[in-house]
Amino acid sequence: MKRLSRFRILPEYKSIMSNYRPPVNHDMQTLDRSFFKKDIPLIAAKFSKPQYLPKFIKLCADEIINVPNIKHIVTINDSKAILLKDSITKLEDCSPETQEKFKEFGIELEPYTLHLDYWFWKSDEILNAIIPKVGNEDVPSGFTAAGHLAHLNLRDEYKKYGKIIGEVILDKNPAIKTVVDKKNTIKNEFRTFPIELLAGEENYVVEQTESGCKFTFDFSKVYWNSRLAREHERLIEKFGPGEVVGDVMAGVGPFAVPSGKKGTIVLANDLNPESYKYLQQNIEQNKVESFVKAYNIDGRKFIEDAAQILSQFAQRPIEKRVTKRVKDKSGHKSIKQTETITVQVPKFYHHFVMNLPDSALTFLDAYIGLYSKTPEIKDEPGFKLPWIHVHCFEKFEPQEEPTDEELHRRIWVKICKLVNYELDMSKMEFHEVRMVSPTKPMFCVSFQLPEEVAFRNV
Repeated sequence: MKRLSRFRILPEYKSIMSNYRPPVNHDMQTLDRSFFKKDIPLIAAKFSKPQYLPKFIKLCADEIINVPNIKHIVTINDSKAILLKDSITKLEDCSPETQEKFKEFGIELEPYTLHLDYWFWKSDEILNAIIPKVGNEDVPSGFTAAGHLAHLNLRDEYKKYGKIIGEVILDKNPAIKTVVDKKNTIKNEFRTFPIELLAGEENYVVEQTESGCKFTFDFSKVYWNSRLAREHERLIEKFGPGEVVGDVMAGVGPFAVPSGKKGTIVLANDLNPESYKYLQQNIEQNKVESFVKAYNIDGRKFIEDAAQILSQFAQRPIEKRVTKRVKDKSGHKSIKQTETITVQVPKFYHHFVMNLPDSALTFLDAYIGLYSKTPEIKDEPGFKLPWIHVHCFEKFEPQEEPTDEELHRRIWVKICKLVNYELDMSKMEFHEVRMVSPTKPMFCVSFQLPEEVAFRNV
């Protein structure tokens, strides 16, 4: 069923708005800001007695210009004036009621030229005036921000306009200092991709705030996607204080660091040495060293050795210093009091996160026999089998129209085959994270590792 707009745009409004669009030059090869100039002839109502101005605005609103980003109050020869809408060129064009107010308030009509330049128009308006549209596609003007850096993923047909697009984005977004484009798709084992500097500073080390934490990283050397912020928070909400999480492909810590902030114990791993370096830095600068420990090994090896890694980490309890305000002996003043809380580390995992959608599924067989060498772990107080949260793509052909249920079933078949066990599909969670492309959805699939898999001898 189609969505119906609550508002109908009148043809006359479309015509008026077209007067304020920037001039068009589809032959522009380099950004020429001076080209974007436009003079709009208008009529202004000048007030010799400015005290009547608020009353006029209230009573004659229909006669006043109403165009986004254009202020209707201007100054003419030290007098306040109000710009009238385009259709008014003389007094008789106004309603009889408005004409009466002109006489009553002593208002004079004067010609006024509205000067528009490059800085008036938004980035998408400028870019549409320069770049020809390809089919029904919108001209690219959006980007993903990471700190001071704007990241684009331009289609091939728009790459020749990359420098212009970068300059316009830089001009129109004061917080952005660097604009880059992804040269091609992610190819290497570290999920990074070559980038091209389109405009601004060649500075790829950024600071990004997410989930109440500050992250520092080199965008050109690690994987980071700001569009996954909600997905990070969604999973973090599942992790409880005192629970243990194995973050198999941790990157620079978007799951691990905020989880540590709330008292979740996270063993965070990433194969990329640069990710590992910034993961350690982010753990330290967010003061979660007690709850989050970084590792730099292959993801499969991390899973296979997960029980042993946790056993070593759990040998000592975590000591957490907590500061709180309490009443002094008199009971009148509030003072700060610091105490040390001891947190016992469980010897079993509650969750594993696998945020490597291109290949994470292929690691699932590593969970077979997770606790095969430590069968006594089942007797630990509060023992639970871990939930596996694995991200994956489920691409389909353009001519297909698969239902969500069909896509879920396809993923289920793959997972069952990999863990060599038929999971109960009704107890699994299939969450669509986002559509990477029209035929490439990204999912996070969550399931509890069966006991038969976790303790199977291998």
